[in-house]
Amino acid sequence: MGEATEKVAKIVTFLPVMRYRGDVDRYGAYYRQHKDKLFAYLMRMSGDYYLSSDIMQESFTRYLENYGQEQPSLPLLYTICRNALFDHWRREEHESPLEGDQAHYSADQEAFLMVREEYRRILLAAEKLEKDERDLLALAISGDLSYREIASICRISEANVKVKVHRARLKLKEILNRGDG
Repeated sequence: MGEATEKVAKIVTFLPVMRYRGDVDRYGAYYRQHKDKLFAYLMRMSGDYYLSSDIMQESFTRYLENYGQEQPSLPLLYTICRNALFDHWRREEHESPLEGDQAHYSADQEAFLMVREEYRRILLAAEKLEKDERDLLALAISGDLSYREIASICRISEANVKVKVHRARLKLKEILNRGDG
């Protein structure tokens, strides 16, 4: 690749950032406000810290590049995030999220191990739910989205979201009570 082509490639790479330079504070605040809940949603869906981190960053980048000048829309951000995760799963075979557990130990290992074991138990139980049940439950648990917004993301009615979330919660509770998780 020639020197001129490389310079053009570098400029194109930075265009989205330059285009929104005036809104850096607004976008930064939006990012800080929603990154933890979006990451938690991804962790519930994938169980993979590194994948969740990658998809979260990719989702915010896509959102900024394509919709950065518009009024912030949390349902749109979750839709982008959800689609990016589903795209990843279509490209690669989805492994159980706990197979390559790469947790870090804290100072209080006993408490950490108890929390990790409970988290593992819940993730394993959630894996027994259907994919759409797990997705709806993860979106509902995030707490940032209304049932109407979840319905918009999943392209189903609000009433259907309420029913499916309720049934998924009951099913997860039953799995955990049976000890299948």
